[in-house]
Amino acid sequence: MLDKIVIANRGEIALRILRACRELGIKTVAVHSTADRDLKHVLLADESVCIGPPPSEQSYLNMPALISAAEVTDAVAIHPGYGFLAENADFAERVESSGFIFIGPRPETIRLMGDKISAIHTMKEAGIPCVPGSDGPLGEDPDTNLALGREIGYPVIIKAAGGGGGRGMRVVHSEGTLLNAISLTRTEAQTAFGNATVYLEKFLEHPRHVEFQMLADTLGNAVWLGERDCSLQRRHQKVIEEAPAPGITGEQRSTLGERCAEACRAIGYRGAGTFEFLYEDGCFYFIEMNTRIQVEHPVTEMVTGIDLVKEQLRIADGEPLAMRQKDVHIRGHAVECRLCAEDPERFLPSPGTITQFHAPGGPGVRLDSHVYAGYRVPPYYDSLIGKLITHGADRASALARMRTALTEVVIEGIQTNVPLLLDLINDAAVQRGGVDIHFLEKKLGL
Repeated sequence: MLDKIVIANRGEIALRILRACRELGIKTVAVHSTADRDLKHVLLADESVCIGPPPSEQSYLNMPALISAAEVTDAVAIHPGYGFLAENADFAERVESSGFIFIGPRPETIRLMGDKISAIHTMKEAGIPCVPGSDGPLGEDPDTNLALGREIGYPVIIKAAGGGGGRGMRVVHSEGTLLNAISLTRTEAQTAFGNATVYLEKFLEHPRHVEFQMLADTLGNAVWLGERDCSLQRRHQKVIEEAPAPGITGEQRSTLGERCAEACRAIGYRGAGTFEFLYEDGCFYFIEMNTRIQVEHPVTEMVTGIDLVKEQLRIADGEPLAMRQKDVHIRGHAVECRLCAEDPERFLPSPGTITQFHAPGGPGVRLDSHVYAGYRVPPYYDSLIGKLITHGADRASALARMRTALTEVVIEGIQTNVPLLLDLINDAAVQRGGVDIHFLEKKLGL
């Protein structure tokens, strides 16, 4: 049984996992770099282990150190959270070969869905709609690639098969620049991901980013928990998310949700996962699957009442899903704003000591954050310092609560993106709903 786990992450997600473990009576081991000894979850965990100096490569990405932490504390499982090694199939494999439980999908599933080309093939076989494209890696023959570009129609986008997080992509608007763009993307992909394989897709010009949350156990059961709209992005990084997605009908939701559940069963998926789609002109197009818990999972929790992290833990312990599809109901609306330690205009990181901190409150308000007055935000990691989530009976009330909650946030000593978030929540287009993934960058003049 899962009586003790290592939390192989930091920040708000590590604290989120710790809280779920405490509610289930599971003991926790917090691993941390030397820069993170004062993190809240480190102070609250049953045990803590320092795994290295501040650079991620020497601590949170150090596989032997993480596995050793499980060994010396007699833990039975490792939860990777998101980021770092959460979608690293080699890490999952090493965890399991060392005799521990990896709280996430099987290594072979992570590997299958981590390669964008194999993921697209798998989804097509499962009946999931995909973006028109090369249906496989691009070859070296220039004439074949030029003909493919003409067949798909410009603009097109070249993507690295091993890419992610907005990296390894290049949009091509005309045939004259296609071959050079393929060459450049291959070089970048090899440098960034150790894999020069690239493929081609039709570039959708005004899509929204809509994703479906899934849960699947080890017994072949899978359910969908509705969708989230994550279209407010800057450089492919999400800023505000909401659930359900504005304008998606119940029929669209259930039809695609069922297909995603069937796909989970077909690949033997285990744990929490997310199917990400571009949505344009009433059609969904699969782009990738995230084989982990998402940053924005709280909005789904708020509208379904289902604790996704607890479900991850129960699934890893071999338990069947606690619900069937008929038990899943979407109630009201939820919005999440990502709070970041950064300049709200130039987006430069703003590390430093938080001198004053006040969390907002009131009905339907939730703050997932690891920071506190006196906490020093280190310069070594992602700038995310918290997630502010509001829930209401409908979208208008959830937005109104978010507006009020943002005005109550007090974080002094560092700069944060709260002014930008307030500006977005007050924007007429955002209030109407349904903005595309380019909206924020156009608004910012990027």
